[in-house]
Amino acid sequence: MTGTYYCQRHPKTETLLRCGRCEAFICPKCAVFTDVGARCPNCAPRKKLPQFDVGPLYLVRGAGAGLAAGVAVGLAWGLLLPGGFGFFMIFLGAGVGWVVSEAISVATNRKSGPMLQTAAVISVLVTYVVRNLVADYGLVPTDDIGGLIVLIAGIAVAIGRLRF
Repeated sequence: MTGTYYCQRHPKTETLLRCGRCEAFICPKCAVFTDVGARCPNCAPRKKLPQFDVGPLYLVRGAGAGLAAGVAVGLAWGLLLPGGFGFFMIFLGAGVGWVVSEAISVATNRKSGPMLQTAAVISVLVTYVVRNLVADYGLVPTDDIGGLIVLIAGIAVAIGRLRF
């Protein structure tokens, strides 16, 4: 191909990318990347993939499972490991995030998306609060660096496991 080509939707944007179906020139801004290649918005499938189609029932199931896992892990953490282990608290946080996100994932038939990520973040926060109450630290202690490390690591892992 020689010459200069422009996106059909953005006439000032040069591109060599074409729709895999109708062969129209498209730029990366308007391209919809599918499992069979780049498509223009007209040819792209309109329906969400089943993995990302989180209806109200799945959201309630995921949030319930996440909160149950968060309470259980918070109780275990508060009873078994109320103190800290320094640097190794990152691994505890990763475990907390993994358990919460796995509970949500199993309850929703392995769905993912922003709403389930929000449920996971709330569940990890519940884990932290339950641990603080069980260990008698108060609702949110001011000098709990290890707990905050666990909280941040747990949130990062939970979000990462339930992303698109």
